Amino acid sequence: MRRTVRRRAAAGLIATVSLLLPTALPGLAAPPSGEIVLDGATSAEGIAAGEGKTFYAGELTTGDIFRGDIRDSTATRFIDAPAGRAAAGMKADPCHDLLFVAGADTGKAFVYNTDTGRSVADIDLAKGFINDVTLTDEGAWFTNSAAAELYFLPVGEDGKLGKVKTLKLSGPAADLKQGFNLNGIAAAREGRVLIVAHTVDGALYTVNPKTGASAAIKGVNVPFVDGILVRGHTLWAVQNQLNQIVRVDLSGDLSSGVVEDTIKSDAFNVPTTVALFGNTLAAVNAQFNQPPSPFEVVLVPARK
Repeated sequence: MRRTVRRRAAAGLIATVSLLLPTALPGLAAPPSGEIVLDGATSAEGIAAGEGKTFYAGELTTGDIFRGDIRDSTATRFIDAPAGRAAAGMKADPCHDLLFVAGADTGKAFVYNTDTGRSVADIDLAKGFINDVTLTDEGAWFTNSAAAELYFLPVGEDGKLGKVKTLKLSGPAADLKQGFNLNGIAAAREGRVLIVAHTVDGALYTVNPKTGASAAIKGVNVPFVDGILVRGHTLWAVQNQLNQIVRVDLSGDLSSGVVEDTIKSDAFNVPTTVALFGNTLAAVNAQFNQPPSPFEVVLVPARK
C-alpha cells in the first residue's frame, strides 16, 4: 500500500490511526452549547473533518465553504466559490491538502486547496444530483441521486487528479425510484468495499468498486437516510427528517448489521452529513422545509 496516501482510507478525516483510537484527541469534547453557527450561511448540507480540530462545511446553494474549529466553537467563510457552484457532501484529504466537494444539481465535482482556498478542479460528472463523496487510497468516489452509477476520480501519490471513470451499478442499489436514490457513501475495508445509502429505500448497500455489484446490508432499516460514516465495523447513518443519527454495528463480512445507538439532540434541525473527531460527531443542520434560522454544526457524542 502506498505510504504517502495510506491515510486516505479513513475517508480524509484526520489521520487514520488517530481516529481509530478513542484517546486520539485528548480533551476533545462538545462545547457547552454543542452548536457552532455558520455565520452568514443561507443554506448548508456537507461537512468534512480536516487535520486536528479543523472542519469544513458547505453552503449548498452557493458552493461557499466555511472552515471552523471544533474546540473553539468557531467557523468563518473560507472559500468564496465562483458563481454557479453548489456544495453537497464533501471529504478532506489532509495528505494532499485537498477538499473534494459533491456539486449537487450542477452535475459536477469541485476540488479546492485547503491551504489557500483556491479552486483546483471543476469536473463534469453527469446530469442529476451529485450528492456525496468518499475517499480511498486511490481517489474519490461520488454518488448521483438520480442515476444508478458512481463516479471515480483517481488521485495520484503526488495529488494529481486523473480522468473520471463511471461505474454502473447492478443489484438493489441500482433500483431507481422517484425522489433521492443514492445519497451518502463511505469506504470500508481500505476501499475494497463501498457502502452507499439509498434514501428512498431507507437502506444501506455494499458495492463492489470493481464490478458495481451491490447487496443489501440486512437487518438495518434507516428511513430518511442521508450521509453515512464508517470506521472499521461501526457505521453512523444520519436520518435527516427524523432528526437523529443511528450507530450500526456491522458484521465481519458487512452483510448485516444491528442498530446499537440512536443519537438525538434538541439542536438537530434536519441534519444531513456527519464528521468524526475522536469521540465526538459533528453534524450539519440543513433545515430542509423549515423556517429559516442560523445554520449550525451540532456536536454530539459518537456513542451514548
